[in-house]
Amino acid sequence: MAEALVFASSSPVSENFIAERLPAGSNVPAIMRHLKEAYAPRGVNLVQVDDHWAFRTAADLSFAIRKDDGEVRKLSRAALEVLAIIAYHQPVTRAEIEEIRGVQTSRGTLDVLMEAGWVRFRGRRRTPGRPVTIGTTRDFLDHFGLEELRDLPGMEELKGAGLLSGRIPPGFNVPLPLSGDELTEDEDPITQLDLEELGLLTPGGEADE
Repeated sequence: MAEALVFASSSPVSENFIAERLPAGSNVPAIMRHLKEAYAPRGVNLVQVDDHWAFRTAADLSFAIRKDDGEVRKLSRAALEVLAIIAYHQPVTRAEIEEIRGVQTSRGTLDVLMEAGWVRFRGRRRTPGRPVTIGTTRDFLDHFGLEELRDLPGMEELKGAGLLSGRIPPGFNVPLPLSGDELTEDEDPITQLDLEELGLLTPGGEADE
């Protein structure tokens, strides 16, 4: 039943959703781990995305899957930099992103990442001006094959992949990302008024997808 529920869904399925449909008392985490192991050597793998599950083509067979539905849009260097900063430093404000990059960040860059479904507004920082905080989404984890944010590559992995040069400043460390989506102590939840102010909700209307 658990296998069928995940197979029939077009998006990752939560463990709560599965538990509601399995017989009472079912050990859903154990069931999903068993299925994950069973699919591990196959062409299709069962992967965990946060507390959700989905079937995905095995990574070593991705070369065999071609999509002819149009040209893949590549992210600009600025968008990649902003995405990396958000992933490792979240919750982070636009001002903090600009401080880390050393240059201004255009609204268009953030718009591209939000349209891709990889970043989102998390809350409001409890500081003067109450700036909006930004974080990644479950779609970000799914796209990059991560179970959770702590699976992001660390210092040694980044060096091994050639993504860090040999001229690393003394004392430089790769931040350890948060383990969950819960708001931090210095964040307030976003309200309907905030959504209207950010242009994500028309007055008295519904939130944009």
